[in-house]
Amino acid sequence: MSLLVTTTQKDYELLDSGEGEKLERFGDVVLARPDPEVLWSKLKDEKVWDMAHAHFKSGERGAKWHTKKTFPSSWVCGVGDISLSLKIGNNKHVGLFPEQIPQWEWMVGKIASSAIRRGGGKVSVLNLFGYTGGATMALAAAGAEVTHVDSSKAAITWAHENKKISGLEEKTIRFMLDDVRKFVERDIKRGVTYDAILMDPPVYDRGVKKQSKDHMWHIDEDFLPLLEKVVKLLSPNPLFVVVTGYASEYSHLSYANALVGVLPKAIIESGELSIKEKDTERLLPAGIFARATF
Repeated sequence: MSLLVTTTQKDYELLDSGEGEKLERFGDVVLARPDPEVLWSKLKDEKVWDMAHAHFKSGERGAKWHTKKTFPSSWVCGVGDISLSLKIGNNKHVGLFPEQIPQWEWMVGKIASSAIRRGGGKVSVLNLFGYTGGATMALAAAGAEVTHVDSSKAAITWAHENKKISGLEEKTIRFMLDDVRKFVERDIKRGVTYDAILMDPPVYDRGVKKQSKDHMWHIDEDFLPLLEKVVKLLSPNPLFVVVTGYASEYSHLSYANALVGVLPKAIIESGELSIKEKDTERLLPAGIFARATF
């Protein structure tokens, strides 16, 4: 098992965690959010938690953000060579999953090495369930040509904004508002291939047009059939396939076994994503991953 750890960054740090919550700094903004993995006690004084500019918590009318009067509608957070626009909405997410940073760094390294071997040739990447585009921006900044697919119009719009903020207007990023299953099927028919593929499937999804229940994405039913089709899009000399997951209740071994089944000749690695607290050795479990290299 591999353990990928996000440590304190210039614009991100996990300040404390405990009793079902985590306290984080994104740029100049401090947020307190719930986290189901946090079963331990807080170490920081309540005065530290009170410094949060916004707190996502439950109330009589459900869970929502409680903000200070001066809270911004959006703000910018730097991650390596890119910058991302963050904002709060109807759920606890803000547009960046910091636990993914080591994964982005690993993929960037693979792309850089491949570009050298190819004499500067472009690497094509398919990012399925691309969300607001953190991985897309990191890979495009590294020189890859990225196809970014998501079924949420709001996420695609947000990703466009991140491209501009990161100064990547001249980079090749193709944004596709589509159901990933339909997109993959069409690309197979067209004979399109990619050198690298990454996907971060949700547990469930309603799709582009809030599809009927029969057409919703369910990870337990749809993941393996999609993966079996995705590998048909790999180029003759592929770099990697990366799968990550959050709140799926699966072990990383489940994803690893799925990759072994469809890519028996690849080298498979799997493990957990985690975030290290700023002033302690505690690691916050934040998801799972499996990846295949060739």
